[in-house]
Amino acid sequence: MHGPALSGWLMVVLCAVTGVYCLLRMRASAGEERRAAGGEAVMGFGMATMALPSAALTPPEWSWAVYAAVFGGAALHGLAAVRHGGHHLHHFVGSLAMVYMAVSMAAPGAGAHTGHTAVAAGGVPVLTGGLLLYYMAYVLHAGTGLVPVAMPATAGGPGPGRGPRPAWAARPELALACRLSMALAMLAMLVTL
Repeated sequence: MHGPALSGWLMVVLCAVTGVYCLLRMRASAGEERRAAGGEAVMGFGMATMALPSAALTPPEWSWAVYAAVFGGAALHGLAAVRHGGHHLHHFVGSLAMVYMAVSMAAPGAGAHTGHTAVAAGGVPVLTGGLLLYYMAYVLHAGTGLVPVAMPATAGGPGPGRGPRPAWAARPELALACRLSMALAMLAMLVTL
């Protein structure tokens, strides 16, 4: 990823914290939710390492091939899991976007982590634009899920059928905030490609 060092470090922290939260969520979940949290943890840590500023680390040439292989495998896994629901489709697109960024960074003349601005070195403009549109739509859609909905006031507690709040690691709004923050980070990474 290219850009100012401070924004790079902030993205590293955001993605790493998101990855840690997803690991904790994975530990507290079971079944399909556990697999989804594991995939999100891989994505968070992968994005954190990809966002490291060049002043901190200049990755070796072979590292982009490793990124492409890891996220290519994640894309295949996501493709196989798409039949279980729409969220897996998002994992599939995210994994493909990571492969695309890794291949773009490995391309000759890409100048990995050197702050290039040439369009040819930054990938295919139409594909980059399509991914940007997808992630903008995803951010807007996911963001609306975090807007609090006014609930009618009820007297006498949490209401019928509502037990104690789930553990913090299993709260759906935190999982959505996690996905939203990774989508925002992906937008920033694609813009600076």
